[in-house]
Amino acid sequence: MPYKRLSDLPDNVKNHLPTHGQEIYLAAYNNAWDEYKDPEDRRYGDDDRETVAHKVAWAAVKNKYEKHGDEWVEKED
Repeated sequence: MPYKRLSDLPDNVKNHLPTHGQEIYLAAYNNAWDEYKDPEDRRYGDDDRETVAHKVAWAAVKNKYEKHGDEWVEKED
């Protein structure tokens, strides 16, 4: 189900991503939740709606951030 607030995000997101990364995750997850509600719209037909939304959200975060050790930092241009 979609997330309403950053505090609702999974612990592995809240405890590791900076606030901006969390905002990206939340927006991307909620958008993917709506966009891929129908199984035929998903590239990976065996993945459920929630799994697809999490994959999309992490992909969105990785466009802007990268992991250095245990820390997520904004990518340099």
